[in-house]
Amino acid sequence: MMETNKTLVTEFILTGLTDRPGLQVPLFLLFSVIYLITMAGNLGLIALIWKDAHLHTPMYSLLGSLAFADACTSSSVTPKMLMNFLSKNHMISLFECLAQIFFFGSSATTECFLLAMMAYDRYVAIFNPLLYPVVMSNRLTTQLITVSYIMGFLHLTVHMCFSVRLTFCKSNVIHYFYCEILLLFKISCTDPVVNMLLLFVFSIFIQCLTFMGIIISYSFVLFAILKKKSEKGRRKAFSTCSGHLLSVSLFYGTIFFTFVCSASGPGAEQDEMSSLFYTIIIPLLNPFIYSLRNKEVTSALRRIWKNKNDDR
Repeated sequence: MMETNKTLVTEFILTGLTDRPGLQVPLFLLFSVIYLITMAGNLGLIALIWKDAHLHTPMYSLLGSLAFADACTSSSVTPKMLMNFLSKNHMISLFECLAQIFFFGSSATTECFLLAMMAYDRYVAIFNPLLYPVVMSNRLTTQLITVSYIMGFLHLTVHMCFSVRLTFCKSNVIHYFYCEILLLFKISCTDPVVNMLLLFVFSIFIQCLTFMGIIISYSFVLFAILKKKSEKGRRKAFSTCSGHLLSVSLFYGTIFFTFVCSASGPGAEQDEMSSLFYTIIIPLLNPFIYSLRNKEVTSALRRIWKNKNDDR
């Protein structure tokens, strides 16, 4: 009887952000606007980098790749959440659940590595600007981006391979707005200790490795900035790093809190607001963090706008 029950649970119910009917439509409208702005910001930044020859540099190639990862992160979670706001059927199949975990997790992992690569790029640009074109060649930049995406793919492939062994017979209710891997482990009737151990080890390793890479890179950057004699040079160097440092602070602050801390204990509760922040808000903010205070991006926008008006 137990074996039969184990095969019955192939769909799950996502409880969502709230069960209040009066909030469903307002939340749908709010997150629809956020999602549209997120996609417009990230895809628009990618298109701008691709179209403007002045932005065909290692720094903007990495930034374009980060924008794509942010678009994937948001798209892996938000559309299903929006559907659930307007639908009474909050069911999601096991395949869809695992697919959501895979695409979200691989995008988040890729972003960790891209942020570390961007820190290295800033280190080379500020610490030894004369050798920057030689060190950060197009070939090396392509390799760094490729490695980032491969690491994201391999990381979640490992978890997916171990997740297919899980069976579900306890409950099919996931008290969350998307398929969160720890909550999937929690309702499994197969012992998830191996899965949780792997998640904890990989999360610690990847996040500590990339975060330490960022810390080391910016330690050298700070040393190089303090050596600059002119105040204008220091201000310009700080300006080129400020957007990246803000993005790193937002990303790692929430990721460390939600994933590493939660993975340290099987019964740990996730903070839903923190999850909303790194799944939806950070992908929304990143393109604007990197664009609004970036003179090269704003200049590229002016050039494209001017050329468009001239063509008329």
